[in-house]
Amino acid sequence: MRSAIVFIGLAMSVASAAASDVIALGASNTIGRGKGAGHGGVDRAQAYPAQLEAMLRQQGCKARVVNAGVAGDTPGGMAARLPKLLTKQTKVVVLQPGGNDSGPDRAEAIARIEQLLMDRKIALVTLDRPGQIARGYQLPDGLHFSAEGHTAFASFLLPKVMSAGACG
Repeated sequence: MRSAIVFIGLAMSVASAAASDVIALGASNTIGRGKGAGHGGVDRAQAYPAQLEAMLRQQGCKARVVNAGVAGDTPGGMAARLPKLLTKQTKVVVLQPGGNDSGPDRAEAIARIEQLLMDRKIALVTLDRPGQIARGYQLPDGLHFSAEGHTAFASFLLPKVMSAGACG
């Protein structure tokens, strides 16, 4: 009986080790909710990272999508947080840089993120200009998106994340 328990535990460890991580790095439209004057959004379970993980699973992909969104974050904050988020299983980072920063600081921070991922041989997929991807699904605050908008983001990202190596 004891050997069966050990075998089951070993099987679960092997299965979880085979899964890869996709880190969804971004601001309010990644986490699903805003703060301050633009506080609209959806529940975290409806945000695109959760929907993307469900879509990947439907395709037979065991990738886990980690929602690393922080409402109000800037690309500089994302660049600072990213090294602590990466694991040995991270294969892909989806970057949604948000609209909380502009100018040279934004471009420099995005370049730092790109360089870190290139150095670690982790693929980068960018989710930029969400209003073009989920046209018609903006909430009344004009900054955030409905669950259908997040579905549009996840559908847009699915083939890109799969081709970037999340499933292999």
